[in-house]
Amino acid sequence: MPTTHTVVSTTDTVRSGFLDPTARPVAVIAPGDTVRYPDTWTHWGNEAKFGMSFADREPLRHRYPHGPYSMLGPVEVTGAEPGDVIEVSITRLRTIGWGWNSFPLGVGALPHDFAEPYVHYFTFDDARTTAEYVHGITLPMAPFLGVIAAEPAGDEQVSAIVSGPYGGNLVLRDLGIGSHLFLPVQKAGGRIWTGDVHALQGDGVVDQTAIETAAADLEIRYGLHKDVALRGPIGETDTSWIVIGFAASLDDALVGCLRETIHWLAAAAQITESEVYALASMAVSFRVTQYANQTGSAYTSVPPKAVHAVIPKAVFPAELRDRIGSWLRPAVGTA
Repeated sequence: MPTTHTVVSTTDTVRSGFLDPTARPVAVIAPGDTVRYPDTWTHWGNEAKFGMSFADREPLRHRYPHGPYSMLGPVEVTGAEPGDVIEVSITRLRTIGWGWNSFPLGVGALPHDFAEPYVHYFTFDDARTTAEYVHGITLPMAPFLGVIAAEPAGDEQVSAIVSGPYGGNLVLRDLGIGSHLFLPVQKAGGRIWTGDVHALQGDGVVDQTAIETAAADLEIRYGLHKDVALRGPIGETDTSWIVIGFAASLDDALVGCLRETIHWLAAAAQITESEVYALASMAVSFRVTQYANQTGSAYTSVPPKAVHAVIPKAVFPAELRDRIGSWLRPAVGTA
């Protein structure tokens, strides 16, 4: 029977800003098990506190040069090997009672337009449904995980603000409760890291931050699918499949996302690449995931820009939807 494991955020289980290939697993689980993460940490190793001035926060950026995110992990899934896929399913996510949005100088889509840095703190309602902003503006909360990664191949530390075929700093707002993320395994056990809880974010995350927060309670179920030829992360919700492209420019990110959409969907649906190209133009929405620009920050890495393709399930007949689902979750060796 599936088991629920509990992983608490401590100095042993959290790395501040990076994925650590030398870290011992925080949990070794069977495929289909759930991991519960109570009381996850805020940014910079839980040093981000409600109401801190920007001046008080700024030294933290230099204290943690790999990035701000408190990364929790890794979780190892028994039997996972390169060539397999781990399915990360978000089954519960309740935030803590507060969060913030901020932008330092020199980052975001408008790095030179503002003379002063900015920070605004939010207090959430008890139900965790709304965040009150300024001038009576009410924001409906839609919490999700900003960073989910299957540790990439190699022995080097990887900054948690970068992303790629292994996942990482995806900041894909669709990865909330009930969503699934499929990640290609690059190391035995998969070694999955999570972090960077958001209460709300718009596509593009143009000032470089969402409503940043942490989780009072987070639960993730990890499935294993053997011998799936996936080249990069695929998201799934009740209504869509999502493909992500990464590059140094939005132009290249769009082209990369489109090519990966064509490659994956043609293989999964067993239709021609020409048919997918045309379908993408007619029915697939290509959205800016993040306009990353941290060249003016204190961090040692610059995240790629990203574009994601939202493929609506509703346009496919049941037979094709089942075929695509079976490609991602083959019946043999699946948990």
